[in-house]
Amino acid sequence: MTAHLSACDIIFFGALGDLTQRKLLPALYQLERAKLIHKDTRILCVARNTDQDKGIGQTRQSLTKYVNESLMSTEILEAFIERIHFLSVNFDELDSYQPLKEILDASSNKERVFYYATSASLYGTISANLNEQGCLNAQSRVVLEKPIGFSLETSHQVNSEVGKYFDESQIYRIDHYLGKETVQNLIALRFANNLFGTQWNQNHISHVEITVAEKVGIEGRWGYFDKAGQLRDMVQNHLLQLLCLVAMDPPADLSADSIRDEKVKVLKSLRPIKSEEMGHHVVRGQYTSGYINDQRVPGYLEEEGANTSSQTETFVSIRVELGSWRWAGVPFYLRTGKRMAEKSSQIVVHFKQQPHYIFDPEQRQLANNKLIIKLQPDEGIALHILTKDQGLEKGMQLRKAPLQLSFSQAFGIDRVPDAYERLLLEVIKGQQYLFVRRDEIEHAWKWCDALLNQWQKQNSPPLPYPAGSWGPANSDLLLANDGRVWYENQ
Repeated sequence: MTAHLSACDIIFFGALGDLTQRKLLPALYQLERAKLIHKDTRILCVARNTDQDKGIGQTRQSLTKYVNESLMSTEILEAFIERIHFLSVNFDELDSYQPLKEILDASSNKERVFYYATSASLYGTISANLNEQGCLNAQSRVVLEKPIGFSLETSHQVNSEVGKYFDESQIYRIDHYLGKETVQNLIALRFANNLFGTQWNQNHISHVEITVAEKVGIEGRWGYFDKAGQLRDMVQNHLLQLLCLVAMDPPADLSADSIRDEKVKVLKSLRPIKSEEMGHHVVRGQYTSGYINDQRVPGYLEEEGANTSSQTETFVSIRVELGSWRWAGVPFYLRTGKRMAEKSSQIVVHFKQQPHYIFDPEQRQLANNKLIIKLQPDEGIALHILTKDQGLEKGMQLRKAPLQLSFSQAFGIDRVPDAYERLLLEVIKGQQYLFVRRDEIEHAWKWCDALLNQWQKQNSPPLPYPAGSWGPANSDLLLANDGRVWYENQ
C-alpha cells in the first residue's frame, strides 16, 4: 500500500507543544496504522530543552490519551515509536541546529517536510537557520500553521521571510478545516451532481449560513487569543475558506492552482462593509459567565490571567455580500463564537421557494429546501425536502423530511479520519490542493483588516452574551432585518 509513497523525513518544530502532541503525532499514528507511511520515513521531533527519553515518554502518554483505545495496537505503537527521534534545538541559535543537520545528512536525498508548529514570529528565523546550517535540500517542503500574522502587513512580512528560502511550490499553508471529509465532499457535491450544479446561483438560492460554534472558552490561551480575537482566529481563515468553497465557480480541473484561482476570485469579490453599515452588518460579542452542560463557567474577563478591561471579541457574526453575477443579491451570514450553546460547524444553503405555491397558505413558511453540510461533530450531508404527510385524514398537508447521509453509517467505517491525517498525507505526497496560497491569505487579510480598522475607529466594546447561548441578541437582527432567522431557530 505504500509503494507509491516516498520515504521522507518529517521534522516537527514545537514537538512538545499541544498541537504536535494532541493532533499531529496521533494523526501520523493513524497513517502508520493504515500502512500509509513508507517503512524508511523518520519523524524528527525538535523542541527546546528535551531529550529522547523525555520526548518519547511524553509522546507515549499523548498517544494513549488522544488515540481511541480500540484503535491502539501495541505492535503498531512500537513500530511508530521506532521512527521518532527527539532533538533539543534552540530555535534562535544557529549552532543549535548542528545535530539536526547531522541526522538529516545521513539521508541527504530524502524528501524533507518541515512542520512549523510554533508561533508565526519564528517562521522566518527557523527558515533562515535551516538554510544557513545546510538543512534544506531540493526536496524540502514547509508546513505553516495559522494564523500567519495578525494583519495584511504582518502576514506579508512572515510570508516574505519564509519565501526567501522556500519557493511557493514548497510552502503548504495549513487550514485544518480544508482536510475535513465533508469539506472535500462539498467539491464533489457541487461539481459532480447536476442536481446542485444547475441550482447553485442567485436564481435558486436565497441565502447561506456558515456557522462555526465552540462550547469551549479560550482553554488557557489568553496570551495569544486576547491579541488575536475571534475575527483573526476564525473568520480570516476557517470561515472565509468555507465561504470560498461554497461560492467559487467550477475550476478547470482538480489541480491545486485551478481550485485556488477560483477561491481567490471569491475573496476579491467580497464587498467591503462601509462604516455606516457596520451596525447592521457586523456584530461582535464577548461571553460573560453562564452555564455549559449544567456547569457554571466564567466569563471571558474572569478567565485566569485575564485583562479585565479587554475589549477583545469572542464572537463575530457578519452579513457578507459578493460582487459577482452568481451571487448577486444573495447574503452569506457568517457566525463564530466561543462558549456557545452547541459545538457545531455547518453550512446551511437555503433555496428559494417555488414561484407558484398551490398548497395550504399556512404552511408556506415550510416551502423552501435546505442543504445542510455538517462539518462537526457528526460529519454528513442532509437535504431537507417537502413531502405529503401520511394518513387519509391529512389531505395534501406538507411535511418536512431530511434525505440524510451520515458518512460513518453510509460507508460502514468505524471512524471518519481526522483532518490532520489527510493533510499530512497530502504533504507527504507533495500535493497542494488542500492548502492555501499566499494571495488567498493576503486577500482575506485585506478584507478583515478593513473590519478591524472600523472597530478601532468606533472604539465600542463588544456586546455581552451569556456562556451557553447563541451570542448577542443583535446577531439575530442581522437576519431579522432581512425577514429571516438562524437555522436553529426555525
